[in-house]
Amino acid sequence: MRTTPHSSPAGRRRWRRAGAAVTATAALLLTGLTTAAHAEAAPAAPSKVTWTRSCALPRHTGEMACNALRVTGGLTAFQKQRAERDGTTPKAADASTPSGYGPSDLQRAYGLTSAATSSGTGRTIAVVDAHDDPDAESDLATYRSHYGLPACTAANGCFKKVSQTGSTTALPAPDSGWAGEISLDLDMASAICPNCHIVLVEAKSASMANLGTAVNEAVSLGAKYVSNSYGGGESSSDATYDSSYFNHPGVAITVSAGDGGYGAQYPAASKYVTAVGGTRLSASPTTRGWTESVWQTSSTEGTGSGCSAYDAKPAWQTDTGCARRMIADVSAVADPATGVSVYDTYGADGQGWATYGGTSASAPIIASVYALAGTPSSGSYPAKFPYANTSALNDVTSGSNGTCATSYFCAARTGYDGPTGWGTPNGVGAFTG
Repeated sequence: MRTTPHSSPAGRRRWRRAGAAVTATAALLLTGLTTAAHAEAAPAAPSKVTWTRSCALPRHTGEMACNALRVTGGLTAFQKQRAERDGTTPKAADASTPSGYGPSDLQRAYGLTSAATSSGTGRTIAVVDAHDDPDAESDLATYRSHYGLPACTAANGCFKKVSQTGSTTALPAPDSGWAGEISLDLDMASAICPNCHIVLVEAKSASMANLGTAVNEAVSLGAKYVSNSYGGGESSSDATYDSSYFNHPGVAITVSAGDGGYGAQYPAASKYVTAVGGTRLSASPTTRGWTESVWQTSSTEGTGSGCSAYDAKPAWQTDTGCARRMIADVSAVADPATGVSVYDTYGADGQGWATYGGTSASAPIIASVYALAGTPSSGSYPAKFPYANTSALNDVTSGSNGTCATSYFCAARTGYDGPTGWGTPNGVGAFTG
């Protein structure tokens, strides 16, 4: 695993390699879990969840890193709930069976069960990532089959994989870490919008220029919902990137807020995208059945947030503490300890079933909620939709992702705050317009 720091002090703080993560403390709700076969009894596993970054850290200005975090040890919230219900002792990081939340868990948590069943047909979600995942289609098929989702293949017209130029044959070089990111993104799109089509657009490298070109290709292919699970340090070039790659009226573009704790990153800071923060999602005996707080492992490991140093504030964002673009807009689950189930077989990282976290999970979740909500109105900027429909979100009011001079930049509160924006989906009402 590379541990090369980002070129700036703030970058070094944001991109420190993840070590031991927080202890999973989810309430042990006994109903409503999606499970595979019972886990084989095994010696007691460590309680703390540990994880590793999937992708190499940025080494140069303009380079991006994926925000996928793969669990390597400990018991996740899902495993603890299953163990309590079944009376078994699960294995830590067991690649033979799912160890994270599945589609029905996520749909229930975010009030999407009905929409996921009835909506999405004919709509296309684009996933933009760097490098090629040779096993993308076959791994996606395994995930969807396991959870009883309809098949999504190239043969039936549901799945398509292209390069940043639109080629289906001249694809980028494979990369094991980005393959894990790709699997995470495809599986989350499937979990939230199982009736949607998916196009995977692979950039030839992790540079902003190539990833931005892939975003443009996704839009040219007709996708109205584009997920981006990567980020890097801000720079004076960001305004140029905004106009070149992200200014697509009528298209919902989501971007991960980052995994380095408090601090802004790009392209989440683009005024044209929906910046997606991360939460810790736990089952609970509440009316909703779930509780959420800001995801934080340490002061430098957790969801990103903050006031942009370069990007202008969009007209619909009205918080007064930040004169420029504020991150984030909305949020969804990202804590690896309460992470999501993913199937990936390519390269050293691809050993079968794994649990993933990071805001790489929350970005495709939100892109897929936009897809369930329907086609954005012509000429609109869907990033503003949640600001007009805040009552249709779960307000996250506890936790922080670091230390900041302006408290709401890094600490949750009632209403808008940086780490979670206006909150998490409670149905699709906040994502229409």
